[in-house]
Amino acid sequence: RTPLLVALLRGIMDTASYLLDHGADPGKADDEGFAPLHHAATAGDRKMVELLLAKGVSVDPVCVDGTPLYAAAIEGHDEIMQILLENNADCNKKIPGIDTPLLVAITAPSVKCVKLLVEAGADVNDGILAPLVVAAEMKGSTACLKLLLEAGADPNVPDPSGRFPIELAAQRGTREGVEILFPVTCIPTVHDWSVDGIIQHARVSRKQAMEYDRHDATLLSDRSFCWLCLGDGHEALQDALACREMRPGWPNACYRQGEALMLLKDYGGACDAFLDAAKLDPGSPEIESALWKAMNSLKTSCGATQAV
Repeated sequence: RTPLLVALLRGIMDTASYLLDHGADPGKADDEGFAPLHHAATAGDRKMVELLLAKGVSVDPVCVDGTPLYAAAIEGHDEIMQILLENNADCNKKIPGIDTPLLVAITAPSVKCVKLLVEAGADVNDGILAPLVVAAEMKGSTACLKLLLEAGADPNVPDPSGRFPIELAAQRGTREGVEILFPVTCIPTVHDWSVDGIIQHARVSRKQAMEYDRHDATLLSDRSFCWLCLGDGHEALQDALACREMRPGWPNACYRQGEALMLLKDYGGACDAFLDAAKLDPGSPEIESALWKAMNSLKTSCGATQAV
């Protein structure tokens, strides 16, 4: 890392400003692509973000965790997000394994960031999971549901398990979410088409699915992936471990475990899981890329610990 990156990483903004005034490269990134603007956005430092942009740095440098817009979304820094968007940050930038800034903002959760992204033209129907599906899964995200629907989100697009947003809201126990989605949703298989009828239907369906999922490794893998998209590493890991126990020789089960451990920042465990996956499926570009990323994250985290 450059001295500027170290100063920003440690939050020593006066030193960072001094280095910039004395010729430090404002756009120089580390080996994982983390640029000064990433750290300034993560810290929520408006002055530093504006200083870096004034020096002509790219507004969309890409690292393993996305662009600075992703960093602002993750931390809920709506003021920083607004500055980045005003400087033409790409609100529809997709990063493999992370997806779009809009999904990140929904899972943060930050209604203000979601609103800014929608107003900037974020695609409300694009993503690994439909944004409305993710919002329906999140308790307390009724404001996000309203924003997405007003912007044209499709309420009749299901998740990978075939569940519609209104069913997910019902399963999460958010009656207000069900009431918001009720007028714009249509599920012909639900016979009692009322708010209470949908809630009851969701409870029965969830119980049946839980019984079925215990014996289906593919569904466990898919559900682990859904938890990852929702930012819940613990639930993702639980399903991945159950999947791996059921099918120990399946590389995808190892891969899902590695992804969950990466989200939990257990980089050593992630390396082990991805290595197991690589042994089962040698030559897979996706697995090799994930293993490389985990090894670099482990190296970086060890280096940061030693520096402190």
